[in-house]
Parts: sequence; structure tokens; C-alpha cells
Amino acid sequence: MSISFLHSRGTECPIEIPAIGLDLFVRLPPAMSDGAFCFIETINAPGAGPPRHRHREAEIFRVIEGRYLYEVDGRRFFAEAGDVVSIPGGVAHGFVNVTDAPARQYILMTPALDAAAFFTELAGTMRGGVPDQAALNAFGAKWNVQFLGPPLRPDDQPTA
Repeated sequence: MSISFLHSRGTECPIEIPAIGLDLFVRLPPAMSDGAFCFIETINAPGAGPPRHRHREAEIFRVIEGRYLYEVDGRRFFAEAGDVVSIPGGVAHGFVNVTDAPARQYILMTPALDAAAFFTELAGTMRGGVPDQAALNAFGAKWNVQFLGPPLRPDDQPTA
């Protein structure tokens, strides 16, 4: 694996997905690591998070601001600023911002996902709101992502 030089200044326009309260920045695209990993930054609106899902890529999350409720393989727990959560590839997961302010995370995905293409297409799929399960699964099939159910809710309880 080789890493190419990049200086991401943080001035890029986000990929916005209002249906799930997400603004996303691709900080290191796959080409910069020969596809070994990508690095993204997310800002999640209060009470927002993605539908529960699974994919082949492993993810390492670092909470930068706020507090999240995570569900990983059926286990629920809180993660706060400074916490790191690693999720192996193929494991069912989801999360929700449980605060009343935007929350922010950095996410390393390995192997890399073309995050810019994936989230831009997801934004188009969700432009009218979160679609039904069949539409999500049709989108997911193209990207080897299985959508498993609705997002977590801020009032869901941790199990650990």
C-alpha cells in the first residue's frame, strides 16, 4: 500500500442527505491509498442517523463532537467525544446522534469505498425522504450494502 500526498483543508462542500440528517465530507478518497482505505467526516443532525445496515468494509469511528447511541451486532452503547468505535466488516450496525446539537465523527473505512459516489447516489435515492425497504435494497445491491431496518431512535436504550 502506498499513500499519496493530500492536504484536505476542510473547505469542500459537503454531500448533503437531509432525509437522514447527514452532511458528509470525503477527506481522503480511495485513490490516495491505492484503495486500501478512505477517510470521511460526518455531521449528523440532532436525532439523526443512517438506517441499520451492513457492508463488507470495516469502519473505525472517532467521535469528535456530541454523543451517539450505537448499535453493533445487536449491542447498544453510547459513544462520546474522544471515543473510538471499530466495526468489523459484515457486522450489522447503526447509530444516532442523541444530542440536541449537530454531532461530528471521523470515519476510516477499509478497504476503501468510493464514498463520494456512494453518498452522492444515496442522496439522490433519498431526495424525497427515506425510501421503502425495497428501494433501499435495490440501491444497496449495487454497492454490496444490506439495509436491515430503520435508524435507531434517540430514545432507544443501551444494552451495555
